[in-house]
Amino acid sequence: MKRIPLAAWIGLFIIALNLIAFLFGPWLARFGEEELVGAPFDVPSPEHWLGLDQNGRDMLSRLLVGARMSIGVSLAASLLSFSIGIPLGFIAAIFGGWIDTVLSRIVDTVMCVPVLISALVVLQALGSSLPVLIITIALLDATRVFRLARVVAQGINVMEYAETARLRGEGLGWMIFREILPNALPPLIAEFGLRFCFTFLFVAGLSFLGLGIQPPYADWGGMVKDNQQGILYGLYAPLYPAAAIALLTIGVNLVVDWLLADRTTVQGEGR
Repeated sequence: MKRIPLAAWIGLFIIALNLIAFLFGPWLARFGEEELVGAPFDVPSPEHWLGLDQNGRDMLSRLLVGARMSIGVSLAASLLSFSIGIPLGFIAAIFGGWIDTVLSRIVDTVMCVPVLISALVVLQALGSSLPVLIITIALLDATRVFRLARVVAQGINVMEYAETARLRGEGLGWMIFREILPNALPPLIAEFGLRFCFTFLFVAGLSFLGLGIQPPYADWGGMVKDNQQGILYGLYAPLYPAAAIALLTIGVNLVVDWLLADRTTVQGEGR
């Protein structure tokens, strides 16, 4: 506990607040996400702490309810991308040869097209339902996870303990789950934090463009888009969801930076 710096504590606190909103937001919200409770863009009051949005809905309630959708979609897409990218990256590193070549060329081909363009094409063609949105983002993001997992696994695969396991005749499952994965966890955990931030911002950006999470679901990126006209009148309505997006991203990055720095320190002490 003494080794955790102040910046990491701040990041953990921010993540904890967002986790509470993600798990209990609908129960903490005083009003429904589509409930009209006043005039559009009403100012903050004791009953409505952050005021009302462009339709007269309570901003704080929509922020709390929207946390489940904004964080949940990003988390699901990140978990799915790692579930795809890590096994394929490990397989490419272990077998090498034509398997590595085929998988790597497929990944290179997908990565040739910018992520935003690929996502826009797919979502325009198939629609922006939640399953399509999650799977599309996960498949696009899995290419980055594949490349990291492959590089890390290639370094571990030539270590003496991995060579010994192969000489004993251990199978693919043993090599992945007993030899490579435990030793590859630190960089992969750090990468998960960074990938989640990217996915979280990407989902918010798609919602702002109208191709992300669709109404009637509340999400932070869509709330920025819906209330953007308030800026013209000096109102703060669009700044609240934007601040929520920025704070969570900063919090995750602070924790990831601490994890990476702590890992480097431990390795240095080991030497």
